[in-house]
Amino acid sequence: MSPTLKAHFSDYAAFHGTPGNRACHYVGIPLIVVSLYAMLHAVPLFAIGGFTVTLAEVLLLAATAYYLSLDLTLAALMLVLSAASIAIGQWIPLGVAVALFVVGWIFQFVGHYVYEKRSPAFYRNLAHLLVGPLWILAKATRRA
Repeated sequence: MSPTLKAHFSDYAAFHGTPGNRACHYVGIPLIVVSLYAMLHAVPLFAIGGFTVTLAEVLLLAATAYYLSLDLTLAALMLVLSAASIAIGQWIPLGVAVALFVVGWIFQFVGHYVYEKRSPAFYRNLAHLLVGPLWILAKATRRA
């Protein structure tokens, strides 16, 4: 784990100290990720060899590049989970994806304002929008 990721996780953890907030994030973040990939999959960009590249694949590549700069193992695991999210997301109707996205964010804000009594970490640092899913994965795999 890079020193940069350790710093991100330390800062992120400071905003997620209560069990209620963490529980809301364990539900909300995966909902947001899957639904975001589902929504972005509905935006085709171009075709290559019969494969249509969508905004979902662009996000997957950009996020993976960022994650690779932080931790190779977590980046590889996140790549697999993100690809699975795209595969699942392509079958989720757009309206359902939007609803899941909203529900995911409701969980996030309930966690912060009901349990944590503190604003989300990404208000201070937008990188935490990408750090959050990695933090959840690191917790689930006992790498954080």
